[in-house]
Amino acid sequence: MANNGEEASPPQVPRVAVVVFLLKGRSVLLGRRRSSVGHSAFALPGGHLEFGESFEECAVREVREETALEIGKGGKVEFLTVTNNVMLSEPKKCHYVTIFMRALVDEGGEQVVQNAEPEKCDGWDWYEWDQLPHPLFGPLDKMVKAGFDPFPL
Repeated sequence: MANNGEEASPPQVPRVAVVVFLLKGRSVLLGRRRSSVGHSAFALPGGHLEFGESFEECAVREVREETALEIGKGGKVEFLTVTNNVMLSEPKKCHYVTIFMRALVDEGGEQVVQNAEPEKCDGWDWYEWDQLPHPLFGPLDKMVKAGFDPFPL
């Protein structure tokens, strides 16, 4: 490889994201993204899987970091599905393997959703599944359009 004084760009590799369908009744928690990927789209809480983490550990950590909600205590966090998302139309082209998890929130609980990372999200709110806001973030939008239902039977 010739060295012309320029830094070589890192190889493009897929990254792993863990996102959580946080459910309360027939509602799901969504936030409007502030990011180079999916800017202004509504998305589930979640983020990058860290080295050595289980999917469940990542889900609990990311929900806590973004919303200040504790979902691991007494609540079950479960795997739903995985998707392969190559996003070439984004300003920052990327490829994510997205792990979708589910956790139920106690409707009578005392926890309050907070926007713990305002630099990454404009705020969180609960949306009825049949009245979701638009635009939805790409991976979530594809699942919704394909008829995916995150609610337990």
